[in-house]
Amino acid sequence: MTVTAPLRPVPAPAPAPARAGLAASVAPNWFAAVMGTGIVATAAVALPNGGEMRAFATCAWLLATALLLLFAGASAAQWIGHRAKAQAHHRHPVIAHFYGAPPMALLTVGAGTLLFGDDLIGARAAVTIAWTLWVLGTALGLASAFAVPYWHFTGALGQASRNPDAAFGGWLMSVVPPMVSAATGAALLPHTPAGQGRLTLLLALYGLFGISLIASIVLITQLWTRLVQHGLPPARLVPTLWIVLGPLGQSATAANLIGRQAGTAIEDPYATALRAFGLVYGLPVLGFALLWAALALALTVRTARSPQGLPFAPTWWAFTFPLGTCVTAAAALGTATGAVALGWLAAFLFTGLLSGWLIAAVGSLNSLRANSRKSAPPVWGYTI
Repeated sequence: MTVTAPLRPVPAPAPAPARAGLAASVAPNWFAAVMGTGIVATAAVALPNGGEMRAFATCAWLLATALLLLFAGASAAQWIGHRAKAQAHHRHPVIAHFYGAPPMALLTVGAGTLLFGDDLIGARAAVTIAWTLWVLGTALGLASAFAVPYWHFTGALGQASRNPDAAFGGWLMSVVPPMVSAATGAALLPHTPAGQGRLTLLLALYGLFGISLIASIVLITQLWTRLVQHGLPPARLVPTLWIVLGPLGQSATAANLIGRQAGTAIEDPYATALRAFGLVYGLPVLGFALLWAALALALTVRTARSPQGLPFAPTWWAFTFPLGTCVTAAAALGTATGAVALGWLAAFLFTGLLSGWLIAAVGSLNSLRANSRKSAPPVWGYTI
């Protein structure tokens, strides 16, 4: 069966001339590079020997921050100077789902600011920036979790998105941001006024956790059904299978990080129960995540070795952030249990994260170099 639905874009504006540059070609999926780079930083310091990697992690966070500023500026310029093209993303059956990437990029850089910023800009400034990025990222993430499913349900994304074989891993991108807010918000609990303010934030984090968890379970089930009944998606979309690891690893991370701080906002027996929930929930979910990682790796290798190969697309950045959440999940569970084996698992997964980052980064640079020699700017937004 030939599967073409996910690759059938709605009519989009003609490519802008080369002088329009980045502003004419940027799309929401580009922010996945920020997410993938930022998770390298936060995952590195979560490892058992994370203190020894602080300098490396700080460099990764600075690079993620630079990419965030670059893509955010280009996106703003696109809305000002190329509004028709920016609005076309709303109706694209693939790109629209990646509206979840910008808020997750904000949240990832914000988490890094809290971890590394005090050495460079001072603790007060780091906390202020972290809070600002968390609030902005959470608001945009909730908007994404509502708007993209709404567009999908009402047919705004076109018939292609309703075909039986339309489901792909990118569908998760719009609903995962609240889970990232839950995980990164845990570090802000100590910086929240004690009493009702801190309790409110704690309850909100679990609410965000639930929003993303239930939606992700529904979508992962749909993706599994699509793979069983219709086989693999087109080669450019195969890397999106790795996105499934995102809600799995991030939820295990969030459950443990929030539970660790619960005692600062709520009394026993609830504080103890929430801390235990992180372990009781996180271990089985990490187990399933490892199964899915093995499946995603096998299917990616199979596609790469097929006659059509695995052509570069921004979807290659799916090799990074989702796997990074499994690193932080294993590390958090290792801290909770004291299990050395989980620390070794986190270190093993981190080597995979670095490999995925290098693959995605090299592919991106090669693609940009090739596009720079053409008469039009890179059109990643329409070459998923």
